[in-house]
Amino acid sequence: MPITGPDIVVIALVVLVILVLFAGIKTVPQGYRYTIERFGRYTRTLEPGLNLIIPFFERIGAKMNVMEQVLDVPTQEVITRDNASVSADAVAFYQVLNAAEAAYQVANLENAILNLTMTNIRSVMGSMDLDELLSNREVINDRLLRVVDEAVRPWGIKVTRVEIKDIQPPADLVAAMGRQMKAEREKRAQVLEAEGFRNAQILRAEGAKQSAILEAEGEREAAYREAEARERLAEAEATATRLVSEAIAAGDVNAINYFVAQKYTEAMAAIGTASNSKIVLMPMEATALIGSLGGIGAIAREVFGEDKRPATPRAAPPAPRSTPPISSFNPNGE
Repeated sequence: MPITGPDIVVIALVVLVILVLFAGIKTVPQGYRYTIERFGRYTRTLEPGLNLIIPFFERIGAKMNVMEQVLDVPTQEVITRDNASVSADAVAFYQVLNAAEAAYQVANLENAILNLTMTNIRSVMGSMDLDELLSNREVINDRLLRVVDEAVRPWGIKVTRVEIKDIQPPADLVAAMGRQMKAEREKRAQVLEAEGFRNAQILRAEGAKQSAILEAEGEREAAYREAEARERLAEAEATATRLVSEAIAAGDVNAINYFVAQKYTEAMAAIGTASNSKIVLMPMEATALIGSLGGIGAIAREVFGEDKRPATPRAAPPAPRSTPPISSFNPNGE
């Protein structure tokens, strides 16, 4: 069947419609935003998925990546506040929040963020001393993040993190810092040793003090006990003396005999142990001591009278001796 003119027109229209549809259908991948320009002017932003535009009147302007991106900041020289030269490099993380502002507010977005970050690194680190710079890296990161994020906000960019990767002082400065650290550690060791010696001395003194206190308390307790014992002994002697006195007052001859015999025996023991005695004469027979006691009892009965107490049998007098035995006592062994 031959193709006529109307058939060619229909085919041409169908092909044109298909071409228009293909030109107007745009697919945006996830993580990207496309800007649409109509006759060169921004109109809207296409979201991820299938989108339609007007062919021949609208076109895609910029394809912006809205995922978080990493920007490597190269190494650069920084002069600190105390005129120390150090080398520092960093890494920055940023994300496009507004695709239109990022596309039309700044040219060459990545280069702009890089130069802005490098400039602020020099400014922030240059305002700090070397010791502060090396020990306060977190502070530097926080200050850089605030400054850079505030600067890129009109571009529709959010800087999520700025991290200083490495800070390298000069070699001679590193050697000086090593010597300083060694001196500081030696000083700290000496201080700790002195403190340990002082604490040991304090503990020894406290131990001696506690020992003296305990010893004094022990002596006081011993003296108290000794005084209490002497008091109890004196009370016992006073009680015994009172009882003997009451017995004597009541006419008890046996009490007198017991009291006199006790004192006599104590006196003999004292004489025998005296250091200044050379020769001591004393009766060696027990009958002599009993006879003496009997004589003392007779004297007591004469004093108190025979009618007040029943008669007690008189002890037999000792056998007469011509010469009493003599016992020589010589402490020097002669």
